[in-house]
Amino acid sequence: MKMVRTLSLLGLILSWSSVIFAVNLHGYIQWNNLCPNYGALASAKVLLDAGKMSGRVTRNGNFSILDVPPGTYVLSVLSHDYSFDHVRIDVSPSEPLPEVRPYIFGTPLLMTTSVSLPYPIVLIPRHKNRYFSPRESFNLLGMFQSPMMMIMVLTGVMMLAMPYIMKQLDPETLDGLKGQQGKAASIEKSIQSGDPKGLSALLSAGEETKASMPVAKSNTGPSTLQQRKGGKANKRR
Repeated sequence: MKMVRTLSLLGLILSWSSVIFAVNLHGYIQWNNLCPNYGALASAKVLLDAGKMSGRVTRNGNFSILDVPPGTYVLSVLSHDYSFDHVRIDVSPSEPLPEVRPYIFGTPLLMTTSVSLPYPIVLIPRHKNRYFSPRESFNLLGMFQSPMMMIMVLTGVMMLAMPYIMKQLDPETLDGLKGQQGKAASIEKSIQSGDPKGLSALLSAGEETKASMPVAKSNTGPSTLQQRKGGKANKRR
């Protein structure tokens, strides 16, 4: 029983000390061109440690958070349309006023900075929140920068220019191209129909045509060499 009483007394003493050394935080919203008045800001709340303690913003821009016990806190503004900077608040039992410092969200609270901000706390709207991105307009140049569109354009140009290119070729080259196209078409048909005999026949026919092509013989035979030697001897005489 004595232990319970002592613990309860210690709890009461600590709670009384926190109440005695508690501080009321005061500040205001500084209106600017981005947010000129309370009507633009609408309903907003000032939070300590993401809602551990909070206070409402009044129509004239003032706010208060009462009975803040000693400790280190992060002050932020909960607003639907505007974003504000985070502020670090240090409440010390030995100081009558809290210390206000800038704070970058995500950094540990153990790291302190020598830069101090004025008190009462001044909060300035930094930028307006945008929840909907504007619809992009039609961009003809951007469409032609697409790789697929460039391939389609080049293919169309080649199709249009092919008849003019074919007209410039000589008849022998045209006949050779037509023969190659016909052979390729027949090979494709045999592959699609699953006829290996036809494919092998086409390949063997191609090899036979290559073998049957006349080979230019060299004119430097023994008779021609003798004729050249005889001609040289006649010249010497």
